[in-house]
Amino acid sequence: MTTVTGSSEKVVAAAAKKTAASATVAKKTTKKPAAKAPAKKTTATKTSQTAAAAAGPAKKAPAKKTTAKKAAAKKTTAKKAAAGEETAEGAESGEPELEEVVVEQVEADSGDEAADESPEEEDEEDESTALAQARKDAELTASADSVRAYLKQIGKVALLNAEEEVDLAKRIEAGLYAVERMRVIEENKEKLSTQMRRDLKWVERDGERAKNHLLEANLRLVVSLAKRYTGRGMAFLDLIQEGNLGLIRAVEKFDYTKGYKFSTYATWWIRQAITRAMADQARTIRIPVHMVEVINKLGRIQRELLQDLGREPTPEELAKEMDITADKVLEIQQYAREPISLDQTIGDEGDSQLGDFIEDSEAVVAVDAVSFTLLQDQLQSVLQTLSEREAGVVRLRFGLTDGQPRTLDEIGQVYGVTRERIRQIESKTMSKLRHPSRSQVLRDYLD
Repeated sequence: MTTVTGSSEKVVAAAAKKTAASATVAKKTTKKPAAKAPAKKTTATKTSQTAAAAAGPAKKAPAKKTTAKKAAAKKTTAKKAAAGEETAEGAESGEPELEEVVVEQVEADSGDEAADESPEEEDEEDESTALAQARKDAELTASADSVRAYLKQIGKVALLNAEEEVDLAKRIEAGLYAVERMRVIEENKEKLSTQMRRDLKWVERDGERAKNHLLEANLRLVVSLAKRYTGRGMAFLDLIQEGNLGLIRAVEKFDYTKGYKFSTYATWWIRQAITRAMADQARTIRIPVHMVEVINKLGRIQRELLQDLGREPTPEELAKEMDITADKVLEIQQYAREPISLDQTIGDEGDSQLGDFIEDSEAVVAVDAVSFTLLQDQLQSVLQTLSEREAGVVRLRFGLTDGQPRTLDEIGQVYGVTRERIRQIESKTMSKLRHPSRSQVLRDYLD
């Protein structure tokens, strides 16, 4: 217990020094943007005043509106170019406010110009206004793109060197030890001093912070690996999310005593998480993971042979390279096929779907439907020439009413006679139906 307390105190002291150093660096870093911000706002204000001054003469001289508009357009272009250059500089120095100021100023100038236009010119510029609005919406959509926002967010965390990775791993290990130590103490119902409990809690929280730091610093590794699996049935953000789960597993299993960099170790866990997710989610019909690996291997060998031979390889050639039979290759290729949606549009106009051109095997052909209806009518007319009991026995025996044939015992229970009597009635009735006067009408439907 004394050893744990001493180590935790060392960790506390080291963490306090790092916190003080980071606070000092943060203060130095935040001073420069604060000094430059007013100058940039002043530049934006001067730009707006210049634009307003340029718009003033345009109001007094309606005959030169076209020239004024062209000048305003040139100024807007110049503002956008200047905004692009200043934005690039602001991104490096941590001052993106100028871009927002310039965009707002350009929008304000555009609103002033629109207010100055006469009603006669509004109809002529409806189309150009719609195009400008469309471009503006596209820019807003692009700026709000979730992928770019995510990449920008994870780019704020600096990469780690080998020493920092080892330091974080040690803190994570210490946090896990503190958790295990408190669990053992609680199970054994041992008494723990307040200071000791406070120290263990602090070490546990410090381990969690170190774990989060190691995760956030390696999120870019997940993105770089996820890019290799795009276009295979899963969205890019889904691939990143699955890769992040593998990264979490790598952080939990990382052993810094082996001497390897964390990125080397985490790559395998990230790849495994992504490939497993693709095997489970990318296909409409799930394929087992081991079969997905075989399919990927077959595709890789097929591409290699295509480059070497200059043609598509035969199943026999693929089987020879994979050391399997040709029938097995065909079976694997059958598994690799993706199902096609019946709602898929066909044609240039896209007004038809694939399902419209597929024959329904269960659909009733019109000729067969008419023939069946006529057969039913002829059969009913023939049964009417028999007695009521004979016709009823035939209908129940062959299921002519509901399509469910009955046994002799079931028919005997209906009529209250024995099964032998029902058999005799059936035999007598069938002899009557075989008579040419009755059978000739039904014989034509047997062809």
